[in-house]
Amino acid sequence: MAFSLNDLNYEKDSKERMPWEHYMEEYKNADPAEIAQRLEIPYDEEKKVFTLTMLGTEYQITYPDFQVSHTPDDKGFYPLESLIYAKILTIRFLLHGMTSTGTGVYKTYREMPWGEVYLRQFDGRCIKRLAFSYGMRLKDFRKIMEHLKARPVSHGDIAYEVEIFPEYKIQMILWEGDEEFPPSSQILFSDNFPVAFQAEDMAVMGDVIIGSLKAFLAYINE
Repeated sequence: MAFSLNDLNYEKDSKERMPWEHYMEEYKNADPAEIAQRLEIPYDEEKKVFTLTMLGTEYQITYPDFQVSHTPDDKGFYPLESLIYAKILTIRFLLHGMTSTGTGVYKTYREMPWGEVYLRQFDGRCIKRLAFSYGMRLKDFRKIMEHLKARPVSHGDIAYEVEIFPEYKIQMILWEGDEEFPPSSQILFSDNFPVAFQAEDMAVMGDVIIGSLKAFLAYINE
């Protein structure tokens, strides 16, 4: 089935928006040894499988057909197996990403080199969605983050850092709402993100993470 960022209501004139079939064709024609070397990730030539960690779970991704499985852990939900936009984000990372380590500085979406691209969509689909989903439910947010073994950081009323891919780190910050003020949030990215990701990747990334939180909580509460 074809899929594009238009399905997520992002801008219609994106040069980078391509259907899943386009990425699969590019993936099939890629050199797996070059991908493994560029990203410094394991590739089993005999089994034709990459190993890549995403949100703390170790996944196996086959080449050239991009079949995904995970190493058993206690997460209970596996976005790379379940969400098409997680697959698109990952295949783009394999095709065009780079290994990189941040300097310890974290930036908002707006502060990225292309920060005005998709800013309105990112604010609505990610920043506001995080605030109004968990700004009055800090206990649930803490429960999910602890389940993910996320690192607590000292921002807002509660904040945690997750690692989407190795060395690419995201901090999610919440300020609790009350009768007088609505909840608010912020999402910060380690400053190495522009090395490997474009504006639409970052927007989809927020969808992948925030969209997964509900599923993680449902698993915890089973």
